[in-house]
Amino acid sequence: MEDVYAVILAAGAGTRMKSEKAKVTHELCGKPMINWVIDAVKGAGVTEVIVVTGYQEEQVRSRISEDVIFASQKEQLGTGHALMQTLPLLNDKKGSCLVLCGDIPLITAQTLRHMVKDHIHNGRAMTLLTAVVEDPDGYGRIIRDSGGNACRIVEHKDADAEQLKIKEINSGIYCYDIQWLVKSLKGLDNNNEQKEYYLTDTMAIIYENGGNIGAIILDNHEEMLGINDRVQLAAAERVLNRRIIERHMKNGVTFLIPDSCIVEESVSIGPDTVIYPGTILKGSTSIDSNCVIGPNCMISDTMIGKNTKVICSIISESQIGEHTTVGPFAYLRPGSIVGEKVKIGDFVEIKKSIIGDETKISHLTYVGDAEIGKNVNLGCGVVFVNYDGKVKNKTIVGDNSFIGCNVNLISPVEVKPNSYIAAGSTITEEVPEYSLAIARSRQTIIKDWVIKRGRLRGKESDN
Repeated sequence: MEDVYAVILAAGAGTRMKSEKAKVTHELCGKPMINWVIDAVKGAGVTEVIVVTGYQEEQVRSRISEDVIFASQKEQLGTGHALMQTLPLLNDKKGSCLVLCGDIPLITAQTLRHMVKDHIHNGRAMTLLTAVVEDPDGYGRIIRDSGGNACRIVEHKDADAEQLKIKEINSGIYCYDIQWLVKSLKGLDNNNEQKEYYLTDTMAIIYENGGNIGAIILDNHEEMLGINDRVQLAAAERVLNRRIIERHMKNGVTFLIPDSCIVEESVSIGPDTVIYPGTILKGSTSIDSNCVIGPNCMISDTMIGKNTKVICSIISESQIGEHTTVGPFAYLRPGSIVGEKVKIGDFVEIKKSIIGDETKISHLTYVGDAEIGKNVNLGCGVVFVNYDGKVKNKTIVGDNSFIGCNVNLISPVEVKPNSYIAAGSTITEEVPEYSLAIARSRQTIIKDWVIKRGRLRGKESDN
């Protein structure tokens, strides 16, 4: 197949987003809008991608993760003017060129591939994607000649009453023979209500000069939906999220209520994993096979091993081993590394700590900046006191140790392996191996203290 190029127009301000960010940098399912479009054209077999930037140019370019060539539109004088900025890059090229906007993240590589193939096979000067919709309001209309051939596009604001009745609309996605494209761009003018150079006018120029024009009608017009405001952004994200979840389901993952979950594009999930409602999976999260996740979990940039269960918990930038249980209501903060066959129970918070295999942290415990060995038991209410007001300090707990309820471990401190710490202790010094540490005051009882001090509850004091 001949060389295929692509130009993505991403220079507009997108004022209806009402945002300080450029429109095409807004994210859908964890990826900037513009990158969805770039991935689609690259998936269609494009040789070279040119992105035209303008408004907030540096911001847009910084969010593009792919290898592309940039062109700059210094003044916003219309889509045709934006494409004119690529003429120095296209003048000497031969082949075909896709042209589309950077705000249509739902377009698929499959559709673009079919369009390019059809365009080349029929030797056309121009091919455009159209759709027939019940409500064409706001879209450019496709005008056909007496023979039924597409000959020009009329923008909604420039259309007369009869043209507004047309239901075949322009998608804004085109494929040109490059030499025809260059010729038509040089013939553009701004003789219209907006005083802009319309890319759509290239079609009439090509038609009038005898170029072969074809139109492919999209069966699924959702692919051509553009993003102009937050409502449309949310609608597009729902579509992309559905596609992502359906892909995982086809690969053997069970989603009990798919529409209740959010899964970003970069997430991987192994087969036979079950995802319960209300689960959000973000970033580089990787979940192995036979796991149970949810309900109501948020997991980001985390690796989870096989046969692990996470219930009603929040996990970020962490690692969790196989056959481990986390939650309900646990919070694993960045830098947490949890081993195999570990139990992290309810209302446990872990931060930047290593938890050894078969260790149990069942409930109401804070572990920060710690290294905990294998087969350790942390009782209810244990606190790793890691911050002295200036720096974070480390605590080490050796293998097979038992930490009783309501123990405070004042960092930096080390509990050697095979040690016990009595409930209610505050530990400030090293605990030797095979030792029992008790660090609490002796219980004192003062008889009749309540009566003498007049502290009887529910009765008036006689004193």
